[in-house]
Amino acid sequence: CEIPPNECSIIQTERAESHDEFSCEPIGLRMCQDLPYNTTFMPNLLNHYDQQTAALAMEPFHPMVNLQCSPDMRMFLCALYAPVCTEYGRVSLPCRGLCRRSQSDCRGLMEMFGLAWPDEMDCSRFPECEEAYPRQEDLLTTSDDAADQASMTVQRDYGFWCPRELKVDPELGYSFLGRRDCSAPCPSMFFSRQELSAARYAIGGVSIVCLSATLFTFLTFLIDVTRFRYPERPIIFYAVCYVMVSLVFFLGFLLEDRVACNAASPAHFRAATITQGSHNKICTLFFMVLYFFTMAGNVWWVILTVTWFLAAVPKWGSEAIEKKALLFHACAWGLPGALTVTLLALNKIEGDGVSGVCFVGLYDVDALRWFVLAPLCLNVAVGVSLLLVGIVALNRVRMEIPLEKENQTKLVKFMIRIGVFSVLYLVPLLTVIGCHLYEHAYRRAWETTWVRRRCRSYHIPCPYKVEDSHEPALVLFLIKYLMMLVVGVPSVFWVGSKKTCFEWASFLHGNKRKDGVNESRQVLQEQPDLAQSLLRDPNTPIIRKSRGTSTQGTSTHASSTQLAVLDDPDEPIRPHPSLPASSRSKPSSLHSKRLTTPPPGGVTSPLRLSVCVKETFCCDITSFPSQARRRGGLQRLRGAQLPRQHAPPRPPAVHSQQPPPARRPIGARQPAGRGRGPAPARHARRRGDRRPAGQRRQRDQRLRRRQDVTEDVTGS
Repeated sequence: CEIPPNECSIIQTERAESHDEFSCEPIGLRMCQDLPYNTTFMPNLLNHYDQQTAALAMEPFHPMVNLQCSPDMRMFLCALYAPVCTEYGRVSLPCRGLCRRSQSDCRGLMEMFGLAWPDEMDCSRFPECEEAYPRQEDLLTTSDDAADQASMTVQRDYGFWCPRELKVDPELGYSFLGRRDCSAPCPSMFFSRQELSAARYAIGGVSIVCLSATLFTFLTFLIDVTRFRYPERPIIFYAVCYVMVSLVFFLGFLLEDRVACNAASPAHFRAATITQGSHNKICTLFFMVLYFFTMAGNVWWVILTVTWFLAAVPKWGSEAIEKKALLFHACAWGLPGALTVTLLALNKIEGDGVSGVCFVGLYDVDALRWFVLAPLCLNVAVGVSLLLVGIVALNRVRMEIPLEKENQTKLVKFMIRIGVFSVLYLVPLLTVIGCHLYEHAYRRAWETTWVRRRCRSYHIPCPYKVEDSHEPALVLFLIKYLMMLVVGVPSVFWVGSKKTCFEWASFLHGNKRKDGVNESRQVLQEQPDLAQSLLRDPNTPIIRKSRGTSTQGTSTHASSTQLAVLDDPDEPIRPHPSLPASSRSKPSSLHSKRLTTPPPGGVTSPLRLSVCVKETFCCDITSFPSQARRRGGLQRLRGAQLPRQHAPPRPPAVHSQQPPPARRPIGARQPAGRGRGPAPARHARRRGDRRPAGQRRQRDQRLRRRQDVTEDVTGS
């Protein structure tokens, strides 16, 4: 009690029993004893749900009654806080004259005590009359049969009344079960502390597993950033998102309910309650990180299916998909950011006493429906649709286009890999959505059952009718939290391979990679002869190897490849004036030009060809024409017609010290892999193919283009 001890006894009343029906009950308020009536009803005219609450509300007026500032003050207060119990459906209000006399007589004394006349006691709310209270008809109703009136009951449902223990300050803006300035009990309104302790340890253990898996994926990417290119690059950002999600759950496990709950205040008769809104800075930070990265991880999975779709259906190359990276990042980070800011503006943050974190939709069903279920279901629908279309397209490529056995095997393995990864992601995510839907459907029944079970201990009206009595199972909440974390674990499946083990072993032993070329892709590599390296002029720049060319010879999205002719093999390659004098050129659309200046001294030299690939380097392809011919972007090399005035004559033959090879007998077949020209053209000539050379080249280009499609999609 916050008033002096000698006055505590004035407001003490015997505890009124809770009730689940409208009834007349004996007056227990000490101030309202010895009145013309002895029964009242609750809730009263000021919406106090029991006499104990009414006695506490009458506490400020005790000095005025004890000092007898007005002879009408005591009756006026009892008419409001303990009104006479009449027949159901009729409420007897005090007259306006009684209110005015009480207010005018006690105004000076109330100002002396620093009290103001309450708004709910405004005299304009009462009927204009000058009758005494209670009226004669009210007394007749109660005096005929007082015993029967005391036992008269009229059934009525009052709804939920916020207990005094769960009330919070009005400036916080809390809401619970439709009542303002009220919050849910903490740590949980459904489970005991022993059950919560076991659940927290399970959530903490799974969060450590998820954090380890996703962090391993991200660190593997950092060891070799060129290994994971589009279309599989979104897996890395997806793993980064779940690194943050698992980290927040792990911190919630360590902090228990210190962030999600408001501390109890026994001096103010307040129990521990759930944190709501943004006044708790740590809870707000937990919510922002958890919600933002949860939604961003789902969006990155959708973007992953989009990149697979672009690679499988329109046959986009890696460089073409990478050009859309800015759009992908804008969607993946912008949409979750907009949702997070909206929830902060609506003040929808809620503490979670089970996991120790803060999220949305834990007690507000509408927020759960629009800000959790709707985005998750939309992401699943879009992602699964694109995934199925991409897999069907890859299967059509495998069935209709004749590929080599090795490429067929690679394509089948890649399809299996996509399928397994998608199942490992979709099964936990669909489980989370199912748990949210179940909670959304039965949340009201759980809350009604809780009110019915705790109404007597909280001294609030019990529900009149409870049609369904349901209590949630802890295993449901536990599955929801575990699946939210397991969703991030499949990222380690994508990087789990022997190559990852070799990279980590090399990294741990301190061996750095000599080049950043992705070994899973076929790229141009130059291995100059040792004699050429020794005879090269010191001022000649070192020829670097290319990062790769486009695999779509006819696609408008692929990077362009140009040919350059140098008349002198000993003359250094001249870089473009706008490029820096470094071995690696900047990404640009500048290409090599044909150098027509004759070499000094008028000495002609053999033909030398060089290739400049967009965003890569210029490289000499004279020493490896077979590798250059394998790529779709260099197919023009075989059909290039050089001007005769610039074509140098054939150099004199260099006599080798080795004996000439033995001549092949007439009629003997030439060994495989020998001779000039691509294999399909040689076989065509051997079979007597009389088609023109241009048609044969076009057929060879189509076959190689199909092979390049498989290489781009599978990343091999």
